[in-house]
Amino acid sequence: MLIGIDWGGTKIEAIALDESGATLLRERAPTPRDDYGACVRTVAGLVARFESALGATGSVGVGMPGSLSPATGLLRNANSTWLNGRPLKQDLETALGRPVRLQNDANCLAVSEATDGAAAGAAVAFAVVVGTGCGAGVAIGGRPWAGRQAIAGEFGHNPLPWASGTEEAPGPLCWCGQRGCVETFVSGSGFARAHALTTGVAMSAEAVVAAARGGDADAAGSLSVYVDRLGRALATVVNLLDPDVIVLGGGMSNVSELYEGLPAVIASRVFSDGFSTPIRPAAHGDSSGVRGAAWLWKP
Repeated sequence: MLIGIDWGGTKIEAIALDESGATLLRERAPTPRDDYGACVRTVAGLVARFESALGATGSVGVGMPGSLSPATGLLRNANSTWLNGRPLKQDLETALGRPVRLQNDANCLAVSEATDGAAAGAAVAFAVVVGTGCGAGVAIGGRPWAGRQAIAGEFGHNPLPWASGTEEAPGPLCWCGQRGCVETFVSGSGFARAHALTTGVAMSAEAVVAAARGGDADAAGSLSVYVDRLGRALATVVNLLDPDVIVLGGGMSNVSELYEGLPAVIASRVFSDGFSTPIRPAAHGDSSGVRGAAWLWKP
């Protein structure tokens, strides 16, 4: 039995898979925000309930915000900031009494989709989470590729490429301390912020998309700008990594206009005479990250 944990800012989700990938049990619990110890206890409680209900002991993989520093072993770069500076791996292994494998949640999305999802069988998969923030991860041969600094794939904290105009340069301040990060433009909140800045009308990302589909010219313009910005950012990934498949997850991945518009934007920016990389929504939807966490222990 393979148990996966998806450690989110608002919920902690657990799943148990058998070795074929069939779901045995799945449960969500609210994240105890700003209480690190309670978060660790929540994970331990979910694992204990699963093993009691299923009568078996499982391996445990965890998808988390941020990453473990190779230098210190402590968590860093998590937008759930109360986790930063904590020995998460050590504390989870102590609480669970066994080895635990941890990866950035976007790496888990990449592993999930490369194992049995939208990038199944791809040699190199690049997975992007465009939701509250913008994270990304890489799977090579179905395994997570974290890199020497354990930050591989983090294009969300690169500057928006080919920036122009006062709205894009120097760009808004990002929570990471830099200005003009890709995340500040292509996250759902960044999309809503940009629409409000341009039109003076505050709306959620979902509302802007709905208005664009309903014929609102301003909303349609904002959506077109969003597709262009995300396409520019992905073009730099193609130039650097040239993945076999690009998978989108998170709330913005449900916007069908992305799959219609992104290929042309990327093609116009890549250093190539053509662009044929498929761009697909995550096949497992919002369950993909937690499945990828379980697959960290796949045979």
